[in-house]
Amino acid sequence: MNHEVRMARTLEQERAALAQDEQRLADRRKQLEDREREEAIRACERSGLLKLDPRRLESLAKRIRTLGLDEVEKRLTA
Repeated sequence: MNHEVRMARTLEQERAALAQDEQRLADRRKQLEDREREEAIRACERSGLLKLDPRRLESLAKRIRTLGLDEVEKRLTA
């Protein structure tokens, strides 16, 4: 019986440790996502896109969504 109690406690401890690891990993993923987003914004700033007037930027974004990124890249490199 004592062995069963110890094993149950150990299993619970392992579950708790896994839950903590999962949370830490989720936090790291979120931080990476935030850093990637910030880098994308900086790239847009460097390109001059954020200097466009909002209507013009929205129109450009709408055209990009309509064509799709792959098509836009293909057309720009042609």
